[in-house]
Amino acid sequence: MAAMNLGQASPCLEAFASGRAAAKTIFDTIDREPEINCFSEEGDKLDVVKGDIEFHNVTFFYPSRPEVMILNDLSMQVKAGETTAFVGPSGSGKSTTIQLIQRFYDPEEGMVTLDGRDIRTLNIQWLRSLIGIVEQEPVLFATTIAENIRFGRPGVTMEDLIQATKDANAYNFIMDLPQKFDTLVGEGGGQMSGGQKQRIAIARALIRNPRILLLDMATSALDNESEAVVQEALDKVRMGRTTISIAHRLSTIRNADVIIGFEHGQAVEKGTHSELIERQGVYFTLVTLQNQGTSSEGMIYV
Repeated sequence: MAAMNLGQASPCLEAFASGRAAAKTIFDTIDREPEINCFSEEGDKLDVVKGDIEFHNVTFFYPSRPEVMILNDLSMQVKAGETTAFVGPSGSGKSTTIQLIQRFYDPEEGMVTLDGRDIRTLNIQWLRSLIGIVEQEPVLFATTIAENIRFGRPGVTMEDLIQATKDANAYNFIMDLPQKFDTLVGEGGGQMSGGQKQRIAIARALIRNPRILLLDMATSALDNESEAVVQEALDKVRMGRTTISIAHRLSTIRNADVIIGFEHGQAVEKGTHSELIERQGVYFTLVTLQNQGTSSEGMIYV
């Protein structure tokens, strides 16, 4: 009987082997120690933060594509309290700089500094608490508007929440909803329009009261009317903060204090809108190419 039962069990050995192989992958993932540990308590916390950001000869490529250099000896400065816009063709490294500032990755060579301190020496949770980010496609969770905004900073009062929505030009449309702040946004924010989702994301970023505001093509997915409302909110909230804006529409960045042109992973030009137009470099080329056939200056793309 024992031999018969063992014989009947033998076809299951393949399932046991597959289970062991799958479990090894899971346990390896659990045991892996990341190079950038976001739960680490190590690192310094600055008493006073101005918000000066500087890239010193930064070279970077993504670990999954080591043969493709994204940033090539990049050096640039973003001054505290100013709005700096990054422009350039796709793949020139604009969004990568924002990821390095948040320490999702560390540069292969060179360093990124905040107020003169290498950000690798700073506490990572504290560093990220200084940063608010609004992306092209904001991620909303399947809960209420109020809870989505509270994810920016747990434990905030209702007064803070209302003020953040007013600053983000979101208060009026929320008050028009039957359940107001208790309105469910749906899975991924599916119950909200593009402009409403974007303004909720801006309110969530503002509730943190960030010293550094990162805008990664925050209005590029919106129609002209929604873009005007969201852009008005962004213009209002960027005052007094170090703001970095990546944009494809001239109307969103032409009023920036400084515009930096990217090409092949390097910052090749820097200046105001009028200065770069006169220089006729990367910025001028992008404006000219995408302005062909467009009569309204407000619709110019870069």
